[in-house]
Amino acid sequence: MDPSHRDVYLGDTVGILEALWGEGFLSPGGPEEVARILEGQSLTGKCLLDIGCGAGGIDIALVERHDAARVTGIDVEEGVLARARALVTKRGLTGRIELIKVEPGRLSFPDARFDVVFSKDSILHIQDKQALMAEVFRVLKPGGRFMASDWLLGTEEPSQAMADYIAAEGLGFEMASPARYRDAMDKAGFADVRIVSRNAWYRDQARDELARLRGPVGRDLAAALGRKIIDDNIGMWERMIAVLDSGELCPSHLHARKP
Repeated sequence: MDPSHRDVYLGDTVGILEALWGEGFLSPGGPEEVARILEGQSLTGKCLLDIGCGAGGIDIALVERHDAARVTGIDVEEGVLARARALVTKRGLTGRIELIKVEPGRLSFPDARFDVVFSKDSILHIQDKQALMAEVFRVLKPGGRFMASDWLLGTEEPSQAMADYIAAEGLGFEMASPARYRDAMDKAGFADVRIVSRNAWYRDQARDELARLRGPVGRDLAAALGRKIIDDNIGMWERMIAVLDSGELCPSHLHARKP
């Protein structure tokens, strides 16, 4: 993980993303996309690690909708963890969801600790994919599964339009191509590696999000946060749609099994 990390998901950002994606969610698709990532795999009785748990919506869905026995959510940002803890407490799930602030680097868990390692659109903030995948492999039990989604680069080198979009986001993106992800998982020792593009799905979703930012959702947010921040986000969504359409931004599902 990047040792120079700084908190980037500040209060206004969290409020905007939750308005678009649902309470506790900082990435697209809500609990429905979490279910698609799981691909019908049963989590009943299983112990999960969620890398980059954010504001807690994912971990709540993993327990309430998919019957995970216990979820350990980790994140590097205290601000989003405070939001997650409040939501978990409100839902009465503190006995099944543990939320931990971690430092960038090696995972602080023993070998073969978890049945499943999950992550939703968080690995893009971690530069060293190979080191991360080695750690995911280490903390999984034999037969355990890595199930995740992330935002990938459709090309090895970003265009100027992609660089402009990443700069506009300002969220410390460290995106990589499908080939780099596959290589990292293969070198870690994973079997049954699959990478499934979600670009077509998110092209439609992003247009719906932009329409809501231009409509009543955006007006309500502007009243609370100021017009400029919403106009800045509208411009960012326009840049994002351009690189989704070109295929350079390629949200994808990631699946692998520890033999």
